[in-house]
Amino acid sequence: MTGRDGGADIGPIGNSPVVILVRPQMAENIGTTARAMANGGLFHMRLVAPRDGWPLERAWRSASGADRILEAATVHETVDDAVADLHHVFATCPRPRHIVKPVLTARGGAAELREMTGRGLKVGLMFGPERAGLDNEDMARADALIRYPLNPAFMSLNLAQAVMIMAYEWWMAEDATPQRTLMTNETHVATRGELDNFMRHLIGDLDECGFLRNEQKRAGMVRNLRHFFLRGEVTEQELRTLHGVVTELSRGRKARQKDAK
Repeated sequence: MTGRDGGADIGPIGNSPVVILVRPQMAENIGTTARAMANGGLFHMRLVAPRDGWPLERAWRSASGADRILEAATVHETVDDAVADLHHVFATCPRPRHIVKPVLTARGGAAELREMTGRGLKVGLMFGPERAGLDNEDMARADALIRYPLNPAFMSLNLAQAVMIMAYEWWMAEDATPQRTLMTNETHVATRGELDNFMRHLIGDLDECGFLRNEQKRAGMVRNLRHFFLRGEVTEQELRTLHGVVTELSRGRKARQKDAK
């Protein structure tokens, strides 16, 4: 099952956490887990006693191109063997089962994992079988537990979803994407000069048509108009459209005045 062609370029591997799937039961779930891992920059997979053996063709069909993760996945008979070379191991757990260990959220766990890998340590994330999750013996091998703060009335996740949450938080722990951006496509946010040019055009036509004829209110009205256009990030394309609107309104008014004579 090695040497496959056509897998996607999933980026540099680096020292990311090892995803350890303990007794996974379905090939499709292993494949979709690889896909979720690649989404969030997790590239190391270890399988502990997979129910149907390994490799499994159906896993590749479900991975959507994350072939490199599956090809590099290693198989281990026990959890102890899978974690033997790691410095820290976190285990995902829907509910602590009479175990005294630190319990982290996915975000808190990702932050700690980032700090550890930043010091060159090797870390692992354990996920249990689809039906029952990790048992107490599995969790005894972990330094801390990770529990997702989801709807307490319905916390059911499939394996790939559980991995995706951690992969997302791992990625976001160092992602610099602004929380809000303005998509301008082929145009750009208008400069103050471009806005001033439009305001001169607009105010000139408003003066000409008599809209600003009240001298006492004129300054405040102009100021309100300026505030309106400065309040948001108006684009250069939008200003060109508004220039056209003002020009056509003026042209139509003059045409009507000419026809009335």
